[in-house]
Amino acid sequence: MQAMSNARWIGVAQIFRIGMQLVGLVVLARFLPPAEYGLMAMATVAINFASLLRDMGTAAAIVQKEDLNEDTTNTVFWLNIGLGLVLALILVIFSPVIADWFRAPRLVLVLLLLAIVFPVTSSAAVHQALLERESKFRILARIEVLSSLFALFTALILAYYGAGVLSLVGQALVAASLSAIQLWLSSRWRPQAKWSSSEFKSLLKFSGHLTGFTFINFFARNTDSLIIGRVLGSVALGVYSQAYKVMMFPLQSMTQVASRALFPIMSRQQNDINEMAKLYFRSLRTIAALTAPLMAGLWMLREPFVRLALGAQWDAVATILAWLAAVGFIQSLTSTTGSVFMATGRTDLLLRLGIIGTILQVTSFFIGVNWGIESVAICYLIANIVNLFPCFWLTLRQLNSSYRDLISILWKPILFSAVMIGVLYPLKLILVNQGVSSIWLLGGGTVIGTAIYGGLLLAFSRDIVNDYKKFFGAK
Repeated sequence: MQAMSNARWIGVAQIFRIGMQLVGLVVLARFLPPAEYGLMAMATVAINFASLLRDMGTAAAIVQKEDLNEDTTNTVFWLNIGLGLVLALILVIFSPVIADWFRAPRLVLVLLLLAIVFPVTSSAAVHQALLERESKFRILARIEVLSSLFALFTALILAYYGAGVLSLVGQALVAASLSAIQLWLSSRWRPQAKWSSSEFKSLLKFSGHLTGFTFINFFARNTDSLIIGRVLGSVALGVYSQAYKVMMFPLQSMTQVASRALFPIMSRQQNDINEMAKLYFRSLRTIAALTAPLMAGLWMLREPFVRLALGAQWDAVATILAWLAAVGFIQSLTSTTGSVFMATGRTDLLLRLGIIGTILQVTSFFIGVNWGIESVAICYLIANIVNLFPCFWLTLRQLNSSYRDLISILWKPILFSAVMIGVLYPLKLILVNQGVSSIWLLGGGTVIGTAIYGGLLLAFSRDIVNDYKKFFGAK
């Protein structure tokens, strides 16, 4: 029940955050052209890279560690403070070099402003980790909702008054600042002037491999932006990044909820593999039951969705979504595996998986970019399909489980989604040929698809329905 309670509050926060991101995506796209989003995407690559060293995995170690003491928390706090300041300084120094790489002089100012994020977020990393360790996700949900709300409000005002890409920068700064302030106010822990070299060394085994995986995962997720931005330019990157954001919404709303909710609970169960396996498979089934129909529906209704949500200038996004929709479903499954390796302390296996995935995905980007952004998306999908097998092979070994156990929880959501597509596809063709407007295509398709999939769940998978009832607190 603790895991379900955790998931409920994280889910509430994610629903609000995703809702606000959708509002921002729709409204800001009316004020900001693709080139402005492309500029922010370039800056995000640099920021994400610097973020890899922000806490070196030590915040996760606080959650995972069975016996936590003041020496550990203080050591982690001061390490984070130092790293935050150093990373900000590095970004300031190298901002002209980064801007020159992307051939975008305006990028310098964007990077200088975003450098402020590092010391701000680093100062509250321990406070957040302690709240997560204690499963105080109700407090964390409130913090995330309020921070996201005021950050979006800031971005909308700045965009309305013509700030361009700086409206997106302002959104990031406000979100980081408000989040840090609230975390300090919500946690009773306060740092002391202590540093323990022995505690720092004990953290390195767990955190070192986790940091290595984070580096590897960064390249897997951001090399596409580097290559597209360099070879095809900011407009192509803006189109691709918008499609990628739409694809990532289900990942953010489901996988992060499950991972954050389960990690503290699974860490406490790290000596009971059978119980850990039950928790993981139940979580994975719940995720698949949502992301399978969501991604299938996105694939089916991508054209009217893009036209209504983003406007005609973003029509090319629909072409990319045709391939990234499947990627979204695959990654909603594979992204959950990290919690298993972290909870069991086997971050070395997580690092190995990261290396395999990066080799596959980076290779796909270099191949695909020769034929345009759609080819990048196609090659990215192929790489993710191949990566499924080693990812789950190692995960299932950790849980003393088999592919049969995995298939037994995934086949219903996949089959039900296929049935939904089988009904919607010919209906869509008929309506398009009759000239039905985008709003009716999207609205009607959503209602019919939901009815078909929901009806199949109610008729043939009551266990999944009961899990959702518990999630929403229904009796």
